Amino acid sequence: MAESGLASRLYRGEAGLNVVGRRKVWFTVAAVLVLLALASFLIRGFNPGIEFAGGNVLRVPASVATLDEVETRANAILADQAGGARVVTAQQVGGGTEGEFYELKTTQLGAEQDAAARAALAQAYGLDSDEVGGDRVSKAWGDQVTDRALLGLVIFLVVVSIYLVLRFEWQMAVAAIASLVMNLILTAGIYSLVGLEVTPGTVIGFLTILGFALYDVVVVFDKVQENTRGITANNNQTYGEAANLALNQSLMRSINTSVVALLPVGSILFIGAFLLGAGTLKDLGLVLFVGMAVAFLTSIMLATPLLVLLKNRDPRIRAHNKRVEARRAAVGRGETPGKPAQRAAESVEPADSDGHDEPAALAAAAPKVGARPAGKRSAGARAGRPSGGGGNRPGGGKRR
Repeated sequence: MAESGLASRLYRGEAGLNVVGRRKVWFTVAAVLVLLALASFLIRGFNPGIEFAGGNVLRVPASVATLDEVETRANAILADQAGGARVVTAQQVGGGTEGEFYELKTTQLGAEQDAAARAALAQAYGLDSDEVGGDRVSKAWGDQVTDRALLGLVIFLVVVSIYLVLRFEWQMAVAAIASLVMNLILTAGIYSLVGLEVTPGTVIGFLTILGFALYDVVVVFDKVQENTRGITANNNQTYGEAANLALNQSLMRSINTSVVALLPVGSILFIGAFLLGAGTLKDLGLVLFVGMAVAFLTSIMLATPLLVLLKNRDPRIRAHNKRVEARRAAVGRGETPGKPAQRAAESVEPADSDGHDEPAALAAAAPKVGARPAGKRSAGARAGRPSGGGGNRPGGGKRR
């Protein structure tokens, strides 16, 4: 029963998941999603938090009323005191020695507007003026975080590229980096389309999902390298078929890894957003959950098919694929690999391992297995009589 399970059939390549063979479909879907994401960037843009857009923070004790009531009252006060300012986000935080309070993040306020809004909130709920706290967040701090994040992203991609070239080959490095970039674009596109708030926690999460996405790709590429090592020495599989088998064999591991990673991230998101009301946990958990889910899809649907596309441009791999197809065509015509027509089809080798042309005559002149080397005839054969013929022994004596 266990041998007929999905995991076992995937490992043996019997599940029929031809991911690499349908790479044109995945590339088309990826191109459409990228266009949608770019259009969203240009039309909708992003919803930056006050750390990036600049703004103010008002803190009101949670004991005065519910969060919705305080947010509604604050919006009315801001519209009256600050000429159209509004509350961007509101959440309940705290719970320590200072007690629980509501944190209201607003659009940019001047010093006088901030003081007037805090005084009006204190008067509305019968509080002392010092019980309504506040801070001002400068846009420059968010710009500095963005610059540091972009620098870290560039350094990460450079180091990853060097590692992949040394560990695997340049085609795998290109495919892996393309998968990482696609992961970032799609995750950012989801944030733009849905209108999710972008905070410093979101930026940290973006950098974190790169490591997870790279791990998933490396696991698949390691199996691809194992399956395709010395593939040109036989004519049984094309490079794409061997890579697709590796993808099937590592698919269950990728699924298990993604599920195990998404469960605790989902718990952080649920606890941070609904139980504790912790904004940083919510922002970090949300981008991790979205990014890891997208990373699983890009590592399966994009990285390996793109690798096969790049490898098929290699002259050696292209010649190998043609030999495999010629062999299968000959078998389909009822020929066997040992027949001259099939041997001629398989003997075409445009280049040896050093990149030099190998004449087809060398393959045709190769002696058959078990053939007697030329020029090694026996003395009896040169004398015109059979070697060891008749009833005589090789030494010339009679049989006893």
